[in-house]
Amino acid sequence: MEKPLILVTNDDGITAPGIRNLVEFMNEIGEVIVVAPNSPQSGKGHAITINSTLSFEEVQLDGPQKDYSCSGTPVDCVKMALDKILPRRPDIVVSGINHGANSSINVIYSGTMSAAVEGGVEGLPSIGFSLLDFSWEADFTQAKEYIQNIVRKTLENPMPKGVVLNVNIPKLTKEEIKGVKICKQANAKWEESFDERINPHGKKYYWLTGYFNNMDESEDADETALANGYISIVPVKFDMTAYEYMNTLNEVMKFD
Repeated sequence: MEKPLILVTNDDGITAPGIRNLVEFMNEIGEVIVVAPNSPQSGKGHAITINSTLSFEEVQLDGPQKDYSCSGTPVDCVKMALDKILPRRPDIVVSGINHGANSSINVIYSGTMSAAVEGGVEGLPSIGFSLLDFSWEADFTQAKEYIQNIVRKTLENPMPKGVVLNVNIPKLTKEEIKGVKICKQANAKWEESFDERINPHGKKYYWLTGYFNNMDESEDADETALANGYISIVPVKFDMTAYEYMNTLNEVMKFD
């Protein structure tokens, strides 16, 4: 039986420990081809490159898979992979493992999740994985079995078109992780401000600062699951239509 073809990408860059661990995990499941940014692209969201050229090159890193380093964003990587690199359509797109959370509102800003969403736009089963640990020395192996099982279950049970999985993993040992919970996206946001400073030439510049404000204590929220030691899985839809408001809006927007 032909092995599943797995496209692996991320937003931390092709040499980041998170993606190297994910590649190792995926090599035990199928044929892996990596197409990932040649430099960190965190916070790029669903950005694509339109005002400059793109390039990619095969690089030798580790393992039996093929690795391609791309000059663009995470979404560019998926687009380039599907159009120019892969021998056929992949059976699944797997993005990550991100260094740091992509739970709650972070899904909007995340390059990791945007790469997965792009796979969903193309009609492919897609998953974004994130670990709640920003450290370059983070231990991704603690969640290896969970990650592999989630990918296998997704391959065996195709998701509805337009649905992508956002998986976040708490910073815990394998023994401390209590299990997996299917969740909703928590109602939370970043309360941001810009720290104003002056450079040696007297010119103002700004650093983005702020804090994360979780306003959602509901049991089925991803932030709640993570705080209680569970891996959270949120099924995400890229169709952003507010269907529940359409009838009301039809009334509001009537013109005589």
